[in-house]
Amino acid sequence: MTDSAPDLPVPDADLDRAASAIERGDCVVYPTETVYGLGADALDSTAVDRVFELKGRDREKPVSLAVATVTDLGAYVNLGERERAFAEAFLPGPVTLVAARRDVVPDALTGGRERVGVRVPDHAVARALVERAGTPVTATSANRSGAGSARTVDDVAASIREACVVLDAGETPGGGSTVVDVATDTIHRRGPNAESVERWLAEH
Repeated sequence: MTDSAPDLPVPDADLDRAASAIERGDCVVYPTETVYGLGADALDSTAVDRVFELKGRDREKPVSLAVATVTDLGAYVNLGERERAFAEAFLPGPVTLVAARRDVVPDALTGGRERVGVRVPDHAVARALVERAGTPVTATSANRSGAGSARTVDDVAASIREACVVLDAGETPGGGSTVVDVATDTIHRRGPNAESVERWLAEH
């Protein structure tokens, strides 16, 4: 018997606890291929509000959502043919795709905007969390607004750690995802793969 899920660097029981927390509207600190994220049920406005509260984030600033697979994206955003091709080229990976949200995505997540950032993290723990929770989770860095992002659990503010179930998978690479709106050929934030994203936009 192992105490961890196959090939995952966290105990299976911790993943179950984290998924249960998401299901009941609580928050989770989880690893991604960039930094630690702060996760809650992205479709539950009350849970999303809790994320903003823990971060001290301006409610007008949108938060992205994470799903487990590219196929799952279609349940939450309307993707055109070119957007879907982009998603298949770059996801999973450190890229956030901004797309037209479906009605199921609450205003609380987007600050009332009609577009939302979507992620498919290139980290097995993050994807396992989403799969077990059965809902997309918020994809925002686990730090107080204005503070540096967290590459380790110890970097996460105590006020956030103490309010969440924490999945500790060791140190993450750091950085932030490249944020791109394919419909307008706009890169809102440059991060990993930004040059490849630029080339793809120019060629497709």
